[in-house]
Amino acid sequence: MKKIIKFFLQKVPRKYLQKLVLVFKVFAKLFYLGNKKHCPVCGKHYRKFLPYGYVVSRENALCPNCLSLERHRLLWLYFQKETNLFKENLSFLHIAPEMCFIPLFKKMSNLDYKTADLESPWADIHLNIENMPLEDNSFDVIMANHILEHVNDLSKALSEIKRVLKPGGWAVLLSPINPKRETTYEDSSITSPEEREKHFGQKDHVREFGKDYASILEKAGFEVEENRFAQTLSAEDLDRFAIAKKENLNIEHHIFIAHKKQ
Repeated sequence: MKKIIKFFLQKVPRKYLQKLVLVFKVFAKLFYLGNKKHCPVCGKHYRKFLPYGYVVSRENALCPNCLSLERHRLLWLYFQKETNLFKENLSFLHIAPEMCFIPLFKKMSNLDYKTADLESPWADIHLNIENMPLEDNSFDVIMANHILEHVNDLSKALSEIKRVLKPGGWAVLLSPINPKRETTYEDSSITSPEEREKHFGQKDHVREFGKDYASILEKAGFEVEENRFAQTLSAEDLDRFAIAKKENLNIEHHIFIAHKKQ
């Protein structure tokens, strides 16, 4: 199973992969029936989750039903317990929308919810995050996870997010972080997919963020909340939701919220 998933992740373009997984999960749900793991996003139980990983395959990573990953399950719990996302009337822009979240957010009557992506067939708006055809101060919440490691002009992308956010609005900006790096590593001379995978961890990444990630967001003009919500969860819940082992929690499990000043 690990080899099959890794093959599809590496060889199949994202726009086709999103369609293939809809067929794949029908069979996966039956094969993984059980009660040891619980997905807080879709509410389903399984004996274990699917392995997942572009380079290194992680056990118990992918929910067979809604396809949530560890970060999605952590975020959903955070949204429920720490934010007003389920309670207040908010305009919400979801960039590169995760499939596990789309149907849930669309059903929430308090949200004016829009999805956006460069090429996803499910997106309401097609755009480049570095130059968004959207009005200033138009959204209360923006979510753009695992995007900033792909963009060529990071400062432009962050400037656009800040421009489109309303004053007092907030953006969920999760990115893969190497906890062993003190500072972010990028080199514009590295352009081949093979070299990018070697240097940045994935063939379509153009940088690898380090522990200075929060300061990068601050330099872009945001007030940054580096939330350690995962550390408030018990070891039993972390295992049951298949998020991480308690002793392995680090900066990769922090939730970065970028607030636009009033």
